[in-house]
Amino acid sequence: MTHELIAAVDLGSNSFRLIIGRVEGDQIFAQDNLKEAVRLAAGLSPERSLGQVAQARGLVALRKFGERLRGFEPGQVRAVATNTLRVARNAGDFLAHAERALGFPIEVVAGREEARLIYLGVVQALSDPSGQQLVFDIGGGSTEFVIGRGFEPIALESLYMGCVSYSLRFFPDGFVDKQSLREAELAAQRELDTIVSSYRRLGWDLAFASSGTAKAITDILELNGFSAGGITRSGMNKLRQALIRAGNVSRLDLAGIRSDRLPVLAGGFAILSAIMTALSLDEISFSETALREGVLHDLLGRHAHRDLRDATVESFMRRYQVDMAQAERVAETAGALLNLARPGDEDGKRFLGWAARLHELGMSVARSGYHRHSTYILANADMPGFSRQEQNRLASLVLGHRGKLERVRQQFALAEDDWLLILCLRLAVILHRSRDEGEVVPLVLSAERGGFIVEVGRDSLRDRPLTAALLEEEEAQWEAIAISLQLKVEGALALEE
Repeated sequence: MTHELIAAVDLGSNSFRLIIGRVEGDQIFAQDNLKEAVRLAAGLSPERSLGQVAQARGLVALRKFGERLRGFEPGQVRAVATNTLRVARNAGDFLAHAERALGFPIEVVAGREEARLIYLGVVQALSDPSGQQLVFDIGGGSTEFVIGRGFEPIALESLYMGCVSYSLRFFPDGFVDKQSLREAELAAQRELDTIVSSYRRLGWDLAFASSGTAKAITDILELNGFSAGGITRSGMNKLRQALIRAGNVSRLDLAGIRSDRLPVLAGGFAILSAIMTALSLDEISFSETALREGVLHDLLGRHAHRDLRDATVESFMRRYQVDMAQAERVAETAGALLNLARPGDEDGKRFLGWAARLHELGMSVARSGYHRHSTYILANADMPGFSRQEQNRLASLVLGHRGKLERVRQQFALAEDDWLLILCLRLAVILHRSRDEGEVVPLVLSAERGGFIVEVGRDSLRDRPLTAALLEEEEAQWEAIAISLQLKVEGALALEE
């Protein structure tokens, strides 16, 4: 019996990682792992531009991953990028090359979405996840914090501090002394001040740290007898003294030190020390699983039709008091139009359905210009399960559902295929302008090179002058962005008055 393989690619700020899992029922068994230390964050300039050398290291790693993933279908692979590619001004240029090297799309996930995926990866490996746990992950450019109970996160946060950025900032060339450690820890404490009160108030039963920094320090503490198990306050104090005595991380003579972690060890140590102090942690367990395992389990959920994005859309509809009946009417009609024009586009149909259900979010802010309010919410809110690119795609569809199409082109870099989704949504909104359960005007929509054709029966419009006028206005809107839209009424090219 063969089992399906799925894969997750983690483009971290320090390392790129690939994990391939074998799916058996609701379980995933790791089959292969690859890791490349690219130190992407080290290539970030003060102006937040990603340097060519760091980009080259990343592309070399992704070409290796791409070779291993040959033969995988798009639905079997999910690649996510984290903090460095969230903040780099030229991230888009790098991602275009990176996707070609890997052979699959790459999503840039927001900090809280990264935290959710980390928690999902960690909690899957716990023997008893029923309690309340604190999970944190010190990455290369950011540190994510989660408090959760069972499989559900309660609080999610991402702070702008990481082992690469702090090592470069406070420990240039690896030099360490009491003063530099104190400055790094104080900087981390200032970041932590924003979450300490709320996290302490929520509380936790056990604390877990995941990923490279936590593993490196756990290994050092245990292999040198600084700790009997895990990360402890007394063990950290012993490692602090060892760092100060050495004066430079390159002169550390301790068991368990890996050469690829040395350049970022001091920054990671300072952040971990500050976390233990701020949250009064005496002992922390290391989790072998983290972001990439969380991505795998999230991907498995999508395969099993338990897509968190559906739950997020439903939650937003409730939160912003969307007219559920109207949203479903528009979604059903838009989906039917897409099936006519481009049958089999399941990905487009899924996004079109989400956009239709969310297009009136902004009415909870103000009726006037509500589509712009909806667009802002979708582009900037924390939406669990959605990447930044996916949120921008939703925002572009919603912005385009009414008003001038030129505004969409000015604000978003829209894929050519998505103009059809916008047309389907615009037509559905026009057809359901009355917001009732009455029969809508039957349309036939088809796509041709360079534009679209909308066909409608003359009898269907005889008693609907508003619908007729709105459909006629659509031709001018699409002409303004140089996309042809022909409105055919029983063979005529224009509506009669």
